[in-house]
Amino acid sequence: MEPVTRAVAERFVAADRELFLVGGSVRDALLGRLGADLDFATDAHPEQVLELVRGLGPTWTTGIAFGTVGVQVETDGEAHRLEITTYRSDSYDRHSRKPEVDYGKTIEADLSRRDFTVNAMAIQLPLDAARPVVDPYDGLVDLGRRSLRTPVTAQQSFDDDPLRMLRAARFAAQLGFTVDRDALAAIKDMRDRLEIVSAERVRDELTKLILADGPRAGLEVLVGTGLADVVLPEVARLAETVDEHGRHKDVYAHTLTVLEQAIALEDDGPDLVLRLAALLHDIGKPDTKKVKDGKVTFHHHEVVGAKMARARLSALRFPKDVVDEVTELVKLHLRFHGYAEDEWTDAAVRRYVRDAGPLLSRLHKLTRSDCTTRNAAKARALATAYGALEQRIATLAEAEELDKLRPALDGNEIMAALGVGPGPIVGKAWKYLLELRIERGPMSREEAVEELLRWARSQGSGTQGLDGE
Repeated sequence: MEPVTRAVAERFVAADRELFLVGGSVRDALLGRLGADLDFATDAHPEQVLELVRGLGPTWTTGIAFGTVGVQVETDGEAHRLEITTYRSDSYDRHSRKPEVDYGKTIEADLSRRDFTVNAMAIQLPLDAARPVVDPYDGLVDLGRRSLRTPVTAQQSFDDDPLRMLRAARFAAQLGFTVDRDALAAIKDMRDRLEIVSAERVRDELTKLILADGPRAGLEVLVGTGLADVVLPEVARLAETVDEHGRHKDVYAHTLTVLEQAIALEDDGPDLVLRLAALLHDIGKPDTKKVKDGKVTFHHHEVVGAKMARARLSALRFPKDVVDEVTELVKLHLRFHGYAEDEWTDAAVRRYVRDAGPLLSRLHKLTRSDCTTRNAAKARALATAYGALEQRIATLAEAEELDKLRPALDGNEIMAALGVGPGPIVGKAWKYLLELRIERGPMSREEAVEELLRWARSQGSGTQGLDGE
């Protein structure tokens, strides 16, 4: 990063100002995973920073109230986003996670307000060979141990900013680090403090956790500390499906397995909708669990779970399209088992494709991931059955263009055939012809008109009065 940092550092040194690479940028540099977004700290105030970076590239001041100025620097055709923040020494209102911003005087004091020791290191620029890393809280030791520990007491750190508890779980997922024992204990004691954090902030941290390379580790922190009771109580309850003798299926362990298997099937990077659906697909089971004669059932858990998923994701302020798609996948994830038990007609396969719509590829991945059981033979049978269904879908798709499943007549043609204008009857007729298309397969235009007129006659005398129904 020297070509990027030199251009900035030279200006600060010339102005007799300090500049340090800090926080996650130092951590990631030492881990060999540094990206194009870089964080810096300085003793210069924001207005001075703006002057010092003028001409380097586009700047932004969305964070200037917190002492942060951004600038984009390009080297060798690659853009780097730099955020430069004045040393801070914040104080917190216990009823809000928004700090009262006070500017600090030293890099050491600034580092003390960071969340974890591995994020509380700095590198002075230009590089000082005598002190390559400023590390007042032994972050290098914790980095070697792959441990998340707070610079000050965990209680003080999490009391200042409760979101740091959720961030601990997120870093466990992203970095594969373990959370320090004292930090875990503090999270267990203080988890309810997270309630002062906005739903949007919680959502953003959960999203990063779920999209991480190892979300299982982060979820285990959430559930193990009780933090999931606050942010994802439906997931925390999944362990309720196991009885004291361990005879019944552990839906929590199953869910983590499904999530990992879904991740393994991703085609083009992390898929938030697929991962959320895998995480939430069985959350309806605790509320639908019934035990009779030693046999446990979860009838209609997919319907109950879909409603619960919609409520939780909406409360967390996820975008509407994400909420809708995850809800639909949860609702559909069990549909395949009817095929495994009794092979479907072509009409049933077409309905499966129609109901899944653009989510079909994700539904394939979710359903395949959900084929887990302690019985290896049963698991193989389920996987084989779903492979057969996918092949039938592919065969029908090639013959019938299933991805464009629609009636042989459009709205205008329906109105012309029935001699009616726009109205409810057109929608009813279209739905009838779509059901007919699903049931019978492709139809010619002439066949569709004939069936439409037959249907119209069955609705009344000719087409008269149809609009009023």
